[in-house]
Amino acid sequence: MGPTPDPITSDTTLPAKADVVVIGGGIIGTSAALELAERGISVVLCEKGKIAAEQSSRNWGWVRKMGRDPRELPLIIESLRLFENLNARTGSETGFRKSGILYTCENEAEVARNAGWLEHARPYQLDTRMLSADETAALLPGMKKRFAGALYTASDGRAEPQKAAPAIARAAQAKGAVVMENCAVRGLERSGGRVSGVITERGRIDCSGVVLAGGAWSNLFCGNLGIDLPQLKVMNSVLRTEPLSGLPETAAWSSKYAFRKRLDGGYTVADGDANDVEIVPNTFRYLTKFMPALRSQWKALRVHLSGAFLNEWNTPRHWQLDQVTPFEKLRILDPVPNQKATEGALKNLIAAHPGFAGAKIAQHWAGMIDVTPDAVPVISPVDTLPGFVIATGFSGHGFGIGPAAGKLAADLVTNARPVVDPTHFRLGRFFDGTKIELIGGI
Repeated sequence: MGPTPDPITSDTTLPAKADVVVIGGGIIGTSAALELAERGISVVLCEKGKIAAEQSSRNWGWVRKMGRDPRELPLIIESLRLFENLNARTGSETGFRKSGILYTCENEAEVARNAGWLEHARPYQLDTRMLSADETAALLPGMKKRFAGALYTASDGRAEPQKAAPAIARAAQAKGAVVMENCAVRGLERSGGRVSGVITERGRIDCSGVVLAGGAWSNLFCGNLGIDLPQLKVMNSVLRTEPLSGLPETAAWSSKYAFRKRLDGGYTVADGDANDVEIVPNTFRYLTKFMPALRSQWKALRVHLSGAFLNEWNTPRHWQLDQVTPFEKLRILDPVPNQKATEGALKNLIAAHPGFAGAKIAQHWAGMIDVTPDAVPVISPVDTLPGFVIATGFSGHGFGIGPAAGKLAADLVTNARPVVDPTHFRLGRFFDGTKIELIGGI
């Protein structure tokens, strides 16, 4: 089982009407709901399972500008600004701390590659800089391994995935939002060519705006509407340790392991590179669009063919709004973690830093990451269905970028001035001839 998010008290009565319905209770959906509620806009958030029960509680907990695709930098800059005030804004502990993040470099070639990213960051005047070998060692006390250097951002930080989205959801409720757990949205209703309502398993909500923040489920939901959303799923496995003392405060990445200190004193540890990918029908459906990403990331992917292919093949792709949907049949994606990968990462970490030798594993888990062909999210109105905004495909970057992504989705669904230019996040980029490419991320 995955980690247990902090609980919320779900609302029990489904409103007949709202200005906006948000579908999905991860960090993007809850952030959109809070933004809307703070603006005095009536909003209902519908979550088919539990708030933050999927990838929003299963990620590494990093909140970083460093290493981002340059198209995401304006959004993460805003998100970090929001994270800094998130405890006060929500009245809860989200675990956010400015601890700094290091991308370690094994050799001079990696130093040069990481230094190249600074050219993307220069226009934004970030505090990211290259460290020498001695400076890197000073930030990783007790590290036996000697690195050639590191890319370092002191203002980057960490937060607690099991706490952040629930805290945001509770704050949204305090501002007037209705948050419904175990309430799957089956589909949308149209009137005059635009959104006029949603049908949930508990009944209908009249609304003029909908934000889909459905994570790995978004492709399936959109498909039933006749909307093509290129999206695949990638599994990442993580472990957490019992509390440890005297170890680095700074989060660090290497190709063999990544770690960050937790609020409880333990550490979250994962393989620095590898992810598991199941071959499923959508793999072939979107193979052409994902080919640039596959070429770029092939060494970091463990590709499998298993029962997942038949599971997806047998999952209905279309249904009527009075039918039970796949969202009700499987409330929470809870994949089996790759313990070989996580235990291997911890073994590599111990070899590099003997201080972790006493680590006791408290839990393993895995999460399904929703990815797009260019590893940049879709935060976009749908031109063919006015009133419908998609916020998904965060490609493993969603936790850190979540508060600002929710804010942008709230802007778009209400036709407010967007907090950042949304051009790079438009859905149409996958169909209008724009070159699909991964730009500058490391």
